[in-house]
Amino acid sequence: MTTSTRRLVVAAAAALALSLGVTACGSDGGKSGDASTAAATAAGSSPAAAPKLAGEVNVFAAASLTGTFTDLGKKFETAYPGVKVKFNFGGSSALAQSINSGAPADVFAAASTSTMKTVSDAGGVNGTAANFVRNTLTIAVPKGNPKHIAALKDLAAPGLKVALCAKEVPCGAAAVNALKAGAVDLTPVTLEQDVKGALTKVELGEVDASLVYRTDVKADAAKIDGVDFPEADKAVNDYPIAALAKAPNKDTAAAFVAYIQSAEAKQVLTAAGFQTP
Repeated sequence: MTTSTRRLVVAAAAALALSLGVTACGSDGGKSGDASTAAATAAGSSPAAAPKLAGEVNVFAAASLTGTFTDLGKKFETAYPGVKVKFNFGGSSALAQSINSGAPADVFAAASTSTMKTVSDAGGVNGTAANFVRNTLTIAVPKGNPKHIAALKDLAAPGLKVALCAKEVPCGAAAVNALKAGAVDLTPVTLEQDVKGALTKVELGEVDASLVYRTDVKADAAKIDGVDFPEADKAVNDYPIAALAKAPNKDTAAAFVAYIQSAEAKQVLTAAGFQTP
């Protein structure tokens, strides 16, 4: 077992100990035990302390997490051959609505704390959501920046076509805050339901620019350039993650949430451009 895999095993064991600590004894199909004892065992070096995880864990995650979470999901599956990670990526607000409507999800990773709050307020979160990364906006433009956009105010130039996310989704709410901070008034030609949609409009040449996350521009650097602007500091989004109260696979959900907060996962996320909260 590699060092990184062992760290993942230990993190998962600790997460399971926590979930057992808040669950009534015997309510998890016969698994019981003292949470503090389980946590102490998990902190040791023996792989035998790891919980036996299996089955499918269904993760609902913000579209801007697509690349990193896909990678991390594969690493998680490697550490637990009996586990299959299934992702549903999309706009955070739409995902939250699906969860509140009863969609069978185990984990939710949102692109804003306000979106997570809509789920926690409905009693859908098991425990407390944890902020694991943060993200900021940049201006996405075609390679070479043909319209010579240099600042946020340039987006209001006559004839310039701009895509934004809808204000109901986190990237759209962040864009509203950034534009307000810069006293920039513009009318977008399209409002997209997630950040990937706004970025795709630039890729296809349908718009001259869009406001998206820095991580998305970095991941698409072969096709897109980014123009940073100071008003982005007024539109920083924290990303929370939580296991869900009605998770069909509670143990694996808790383990996955713990892994996303591990040092190994943070390396992947920061390499993609995410910031530490």
